[in-house]
Amino acid sequence: MSQNKRILIAVVILIVLIGIVVGVDAIRRATSGGGKTAAGEPTLVPGGVPIRLDGRLVGSFTPGDLEGLEEASFVDAEEGKTQDGWLLKEVLLRHVDPGDLQADSTITIRSSSRDKTATVTWAETEDEDNYVMFDLSNQGTLKLVSVLDKLDTRDEWVQVVDSIEITSP
Repeated sequence: MSQNKRILIAVVILIVLIGIVVGVDAIRRATSGGGKTAAGEPTLVPGGVPIRLDGRLVGSFTPGDLEGLEEASFVDAEEGKTQDGWLLKEVLLRHVDPGDLQADSTITIRSSSRDKTATVTWAETEDEDNYVMFDLSNQGTLKLVSVLDKLDTRDEWVQVVDSIEITSP
């Protein structure tokens, strides 16, 4: 067999393999429900922080998604440093219908890498004077900060936030 025939066979095999991969991918996309899970939940943004309402995924966001929100800031009492960021209330209202939130709904913000959680109510979050907000850390991750007694020191802040769970009363 000549060298030209071997090259031609190799090219044909390569084209067939590429066709199979593209075909399988197209079939998977067609049967995946157009970006929705089987339960009709939105698709989690890669690298995003999921927001769940009563166990159901209602959305997700990345720090870059917060750029369009109005910023808030306060000076922390512990070190006197300014904390700049975005109110948790504004982030949640982008993904959750306000009618689904009651004053005593609990919001649990979690960091699995730091094994830390903080729980606030919707009433605490909704009160802008509490400054329950996300600040961008030096590493580019989100940290939950606030002037609330239960979140007013650095030891109480939740750094490297990776999930939010809202529970209705």
